[in-house]
Amino acid sequence: MLGVPIVVMSPVLIISILRQEWYPYFFKLARIWATLILFGMGFRPIIKREEQWKKGQSYMFVANHTSMTDIMLMLYVTKNPFVFVGKKELAKIPVFGFFYKRTCILVDRNNPKSRREVFARAQSKLSQGLSVCIFPEGGVPDDESVLLDSFKDGAFRLAIDHQIPIAPMTFHDNKARFSYTFLSGSPGKMRVQVHKTIPTENLGLDDKRMLNKKVRNVILSELENPSH
Repeated sequence: MLGVPIVVMSPVLIISILRQEWYPYFFKLARIWATLILFGMGFRPIIKREEQWKKGQSYMFVANHTSMTDIMLMLYVTKNPFVFVGKKELAKIPVFGFFYKRTCILVDRNNPKSRREVFARAQSKLSQGLSVCIFPEGGVPDDESVLLDSFKDGAFRLAIDHQIPIAPMTFHDNKARFSYTFLSGSPGKMRVQVHKTIPTENLGLDDKRMLNKKVRNVILSELENPSH
């Protein structure tokens, strides 16, 4: 299912990744792919926004991580071109992985050198005026009863380094719709709460833990008390 729309769109997708400056065109195509996947699987995104993002502004997009559909939903919700920071294992998925490893920043979370290299690559993308998306839990918790795992500091360090706002989102239904448990899930709604952005101006690296906690509390509060 992931690969069929990519195969159909592959000639245009391949052209769009040939040059770095063409990435915004690839991103638009990726959003079309994400839309086809979500609606093709019977999912219905419902988005509630506390704030509209500014065109041309770089953001650090973050959300809770419970499902492979988080990737597609993030693309569907977000018009500002961004690059994912994601685990390298997804590059092994046939067809999807070919484009994933050429357009995303891959990280081996068990390799300290790989984690350090993420910062250099993300800084390069931000300097090009793009945004970055990181799921700060660092992966989907093995225990599905965990509502929200602890957050890693990477997203917040990068946002402070580049003085870009954090744009938090809460994904309510992705675990129920399409979890990592085999043959689980069902068609239905996917509620997204887009929260107010959190500025990083005048913050230093000593503030990253405070920022981490602040963003996590925003998402956790929404998960515990859904606004829609």
